[in-house]
Amino acid sequence: MAGSAGTPGTPRVLRAMNDRAALDLLLAHGPLSRTRIGKLTGLSKPTASQLLARLEAAGLVLATGTSEGRPGPNAQLYAVDPRAAHAAGLDVTPERILAAVADVTGRTVGEYELPTPGRRPAQPVLRQVTDALDGAVKAAGLARGDVHRLVIGTPGAFDPNTGRLRYASHLPGWHSPSLLDELAAALPMPVEYENDVNLVAIAEQRLGAARGHEDFVLLWNEGGLGAALVLGGRLHRGWTGGAGEVGFLPVPGAPLVRQVTKANSGGYQELAGSQAIPQLARELGIQPVPTGPYAEVAAALVAQAARINEGPHLRLLETYATGLATGLASLVSVLDPELVVLSGASLTAGGEPLRALVQAELEELAASRPRLVVGDVHEHPVLRGALESALAATRDEVFDTSR
Repeated sequence: MAGSAGTPGTPRVLRAMNDRAALDLLLAHGPLSRTRIGKLTGLSKPTASQLLARLEAAGLVLATGTSEGRPGPNAQLYAVDPRAAHAAGLDVTPERILAAVADVTGRTVGEYELPTPGRRPAQPVLRQVTDALDGAVKAAGLARGDVHRLVIGTPGAFDPNTGRLRYASHLPGWHSPSLLDELAAALPMPVEYENDVNLVAIAEQRLGAARGHEDFVLLWNEGGLGAALVLGGRLHRGWTGGAGEVGFLPVPGAPLVRQVTKANSGGYQELAGSQAIPQLARELGIQPVPTGPYAEVAAALVAQAARINEGPHLRLLETYATGLATGLASLVSVLDPELVVLSGASLTAGGEPLRALVQAELEELAASRPRLVVGDVHEHPVLRGALESALAATRDEVFDTSR
């Protein structure tokens, strides 16, 4: 006796599984013919034809042209219809909000940057978020209601137990206990919130250096020093959302910092954070030390040191690598990850010379010896991770043809 429509193994569910497999193949490979889809999914030609007709009628795929350059008649090609859905992401820092909208294929179709300078926000956060989102939506030629889902990335994390932002005292205006409710009431789409470094890990897992890895640590060093922990293929956020706030970690070589949340710093941040690099350069006699935001100055100094890679510049790299490895030793001793991804401008600027030094130091300091790699996602990695997170949930919703 046949089960209900939602029972696994019934025709509707099997069709939905085949539909999703075909859509994922089209996303991964681009336009494919009916024959190629049939071979990749194991479906017969008639079944593949029915599948494509069903997806075309649902507005999920469209015919894009024909194959050329092969023997025999040209075959009709099909692709995911980029207009089937859109998702948005926001990357929030104290200085600006960067917003983007992507179509369901992952292509960015609209971007907007909203400056937010000053210790006191000129506009309420609710207005900042809606203005940034609307700017990206307008740039994409869409309306706010066309966006299926929004993911907002911030420093720190919203505590799931209280709804309040923690570990980010430097983000003005974002600490109201009613903020999430206000945003939910103002925006027509589901909104999710994620730590910015966690989003970088999502981007690296989907698109970059961590593809194919289920257990890895991403170490981020730019405005602040933080980590993302991916265990068994899933982000580990912790009870209050604070897993990976490694800047607060007490480490040898740095004074013990007490009341770390008030100081918004800790031993590892003081030892190996971006703000330590300009001072180290001065101590080593490297001149001139550029002026400007310390994260940019640090990245410039590390890039210069990696390029010259001798004398005081090599000593800067070696000292920085030892500081980085000191904190990483604690992480890998507890977590035993397969891979460590180095990301953020103050790490990626060092390239292979810095990576090799950190790898060598870590092998001296920790029994576990994960492989270290430099991250691949360089252009707005937090925003890219927000879009990837929003797109994954959007595709699950839009591509579900079993309903």
